[in-house]
Amino acid sequence: MPRKIAVIVQRYGLEISGGAEYHARLVAERLSRHFAVEVFTTTASDYVTWAHHYPEGLEELNGIPVNRFRVDKPRDPESFGRVQKHVFNEEHVLADELRWLDEEGPLVPRLLKELERRESEFDNFLFFSYRYYHSFHGVRRFANKAILVPTAEHDEVIHLSLFRDFFNLPAAIVYNSPEERELIHRVSGNDAVPGEVVGVGSEIPERFDPQGACARLGIDGRFFVYVGRLDENKGVPELFRFYLRLLAEEKTDLKLVLVGKAYVPVPDDPAIVHLGFQKDRDKFDLLAGAEFLVMPSQFESLSMVALEAWALGKPVLANGRTEVLRGQCRRSNAGLWYSDYDEFREAFLALSSDAGLRGRLGANGRKFFQENYSWETIEAKYLKILSALAAGK
Repeated sequence: MPRKIAVIVQRYGLEISGGAEYHARLVAERLSRHFAVEVFTTTASDYVTWAHHYPEGLEELNGIPVNRFRVDKPRDPESFGRVQKHVFNEEHVLADELRWLDEEGPLVPRLLKELERRESEFDNFLFFSYRYYHSFHGVRRFANKAILVPTAEHDEVIHLSLFRDFFNLPAAIVYNSPEERELIHRVSGNDAVPGEVVGVGSEIPERFDPQGACARLGIDGRFFVYVGRLDENKGVPELFRFYLRLLAEEKTDLKLVLVGKAYVPVPDDPAIVHLGFQKDRDKFDLLAGAEFLVMPSQFESLSMVALEAWALGKPVLANGRTEVLRGQCRRSNAGLWYSDYDEFREAFLALSSDAGLRGRLGANGRKFFQENYSWETIEAKYLKILSALAAGK
């Protein structure tokens, strides 16, 4: 009988195309080739409110059983904002941080009770995203079987006292990047916990049709592309400011194409094209047709879309104030980065005008992806960790 793995994550769905949730789905589907895998998640599709969306209960997605639990209390942005301001900026006690955890959500005690009821069925519990209710309480409850994929970012949350000892609890930790591992070691001193930098692969199509996608979506001319949520944490408002200023100062025919749901206003400018959410097929076709990817995010544990751009031989323009993005660009030698507007302008103009530079960086990126983020490499690392735990090492 094959070993059985439970994957626990805050959201799970075929239309969720980024972040830890997409990461979790890809890993679950790849591990299902080797183990019996079952997913435990919520009925939410929106990470801001955790509002009920999917039917509660058991369904099957791409051959994997998915157990969905309704969130007990959707997030109230005003209440959460008050609690978060208090714990991040004012003197407080541990009880305040526990309240922050509940207010952040998704609050799913019934999910944890179901895991307790079925604990003996599973050899390991694979928890995604350290900062949420299910991981904080689940790792504590099932520490000897818990594998944590923290997806930790360099923000205020990682410094809460709530998590000071937390990273010492799991049986093993799967890190997304060397920078994430160093950050967690620094704040928790958990060097003794077994762990490895693994990251995640991606399902790269064999063929692309950028011309067809552009014609279908109404895009003409040259463009660079952003893929992901359009929100403050992803650095999108700053990207808008920098790009609009550049348009006022320089001549460029390069449009900005945005792929993803908007949580901030999108400027009304003919040089900015917001397509909203797109299926993977169109996302990859747009990446293939773009001159380069822009990644302005303030907080990352690993940029999956940067890896996908490199898999397609496309360079990346990244926010260099974000350690992980800067590290990815340095290790791959496949991207340029900026820390302010002047650096953004110079890097943008270099990438937009120099096809040779784009080609060299893109070739480096493809090589970096193939050597470090092929699914064969990712799977081998997961299998090594799971085998070591099974052997009691």
